[in-house]
Amino acid sequence: MSQPRITLDELFAAHIQTLAITLRPGTVANYRSATSSFLTYLDAAFPRLHCISQLRRDPHLLGWFRSLVEKDRPLTNATRIEYLVNLRRLFRDLSDNGHSLQLDLIRSEDLPSKPRYLPRALSQEDDLRLQQQLRSIDNLHSNALLLTRATGIRIGECINLSLDCLRSIGDDQWALHVPLGKLHSERLVPVDDQVRQIVARLLVLRALAPPFQLAKSESFLLPRSTVYWSLYNPLWRVLAEAAQQARCSQHVTIHQLRHTFATEMLRLGISLPALMNLLGHKDIRMTMRYLQVTQQDLQREFHLARNNLAQLYHLPPLTLPQQGALVGADPQSIQRAIAAARHLLEMYRRQFTDQHTLRKLQRLDKRLLSIASELKLIN
Repeated sequence: MSQPRITLDELFAAHIQTLAITLRPGTVANYRSATSSFLTYLDAAFPRLHCISQLRRDPHLLGWFRSLVEKDRPLTNATRIEYLVNLRRLFRDLSDNGHSLQLDLIRSEDLPSKPRYLPRALSQEDDLRLQQQLRSIDNLHSNALLLTRATGIRIGECINLSLDCLRSIGDDQWALHVPLGKLHSERLVPVDDQVRQIVARLLVLRALAPPFQLAKSESFLLPRSTVYWSLYNPLWRVLAEAAQQARCSQHVTIHQLRHTFATEMLRLGISLPALMNLLGHKDIRMTMRYLQVTQQDLQREFHLARNNLAQLYHLPPLTLPQQGALVGADPQSIQRAIAAARHLLEMYRRQFTDQHTLRKLQRLDKRLLSIASELKLIN
């Protein structure tokens, strides 16, 4: 049975409400944004469309795809991908629930290419100047930004740090307890004396906050006026002003502090699995997207690898019998000579990685072993 046009909005809304039982609020909001964009387009371009069974790939969906690109401010590829994937999920669910829908309204080839995500670490010069400027400001917000830079935590995680976030985990060993964040996980981030000093300074500055802020933030390290955003926006403003005063060569965002921390840890020699845990990632591929590897890093790593290679394949001295005692006219002397030759051949083989050469040397070794076996029979 066909359904009135008005129920097309209700149909999407009802199903999204069902999905909201298991999905996060942000994900539900994304589904609503996608359907709102699509239905607004249909109202303007196809006002006579009255039921969902009338939807066709051409012209309805293809026309909407074009409209997303032809806006005065075209949507980014990432947003368009999100819209198409979400709407495709809704179409499939509605079809599974018995609604008459044309197959393949949205296909894989309709999705635009994913944007290339580049590391956004600050240059070492900008990073140094910015940290110096934040220290000179020395207020609650600047120290919160310094804490973010020194630990690599997300800004949302920093805002939600508890009053007792600094935890002792052993003799002179401390860690920052990072609460449930973006990936619904919590972790302990090891810290040094510098971070402990920043936290101590934040506690001093926190005590100077207005009483009404402290009353609303009894359990938080960073006091806020009302809600989350009341602290988030001032942090952005302080960072922008500090970056301008420090004369940074690029536009600076709060998340770049996290990228800069990750790149610094890599250069200091931390392993990728350890860095993944520090950043609170669940996939090593996300960690790789944070890292900026410069030509200078490549040169350093290359020369370190070459030095390690020379040490790995250093040929140990071979202890041989004294001259004149190695070869004689008897099977035992020949056996000793073959054993010495096989030893030298093995040391020589370890210098190669080419499989063709390795197979050749292996065949030579088998021949020497066969000769030694035959000599035992004669002996």
